Amino acid sequence: MHFSELIEGRLIKRYKRFLADIELAHGEVITAHCPNTGSMRRCQQDQARVWVSKSDNPKRKLAYTWEIVEVDEQFLACINTGLPNKVVGEAIAQGKVAELSGYSAQKAEVKYGSGSRIDWLLSDEHKPLCYVEVKNVTLLEEDGYGYFPDAVTERGRKHLYELADMVKAGHRAVLMFCVSHTGIQSVAPAQHIDPKYAAALEEVMAQGVEVIAYRAHIDTTEIYLTESIPVTLSSLSKN
Repeated sequence: MHFSELIEGRLIKRYKRFLADIELAHGEVITAHCPNTGSMRRCQQDQARVWVSKSDNPKRKLAYTWEIVEVDEQFLACINTGLPNKVVGEAIAQGKVAELSGYSAQKAEVKYGSGSRIDWLLSDEHKPLCYVEVKNVTLLEEDGYGYFPDAVTERGRKHLYELADMVKAGHRAVLMFCVSHTGIQSVAPAQHIDPKYAAALEEVMAQGVEVIAYRAHIDTTEIYLTESIPVTLSSLSKN
């Protein structure tokens, strides 16, 4: 998918989770919406280069939205957690996700489980329903290893068990990591951050939940999925 025209700046600080002060190239300091509920660990370095979009909607409280950050002065990460679902949906529709090809219909945000909504529901008259949960991965710690989650997530663990329930009901369930960081080469559950999530992931995988990861190409004009990358279990992740 394509970004609207992005504006470059430097990060001053992120605060109250959803706000970020950014200095634009010409010196103006703006407050942008930060569309990310996670810790954004290692994605909010002081004076990092960032890119924001600007809305012309007069009803918006904040005109600017933080979209991309440069990490370690060499990688790009998309921190807008509203985009991965769209990026994945676009890739599925275009047949670019081999594991999710061959379905005749796809719907977004379908109610299921215990008051939840599945990101994508794939269907075909010749196949079981396929429930696809998308998670955004931006935490790179060392040597190309990416981790999820970047903070403790009870909600994420609930989603895992809801996927397992779909398998028990005779459907197919897939957890898909959308890797929105150009430096990440493989993905593992962050046992050192949320051991309960890591244990739950191994548990539901044993029950038939499939787990895949695809890395995104990111630049200041567009973001799209490019290739599958390995997923390793928590027993192999950082202690």
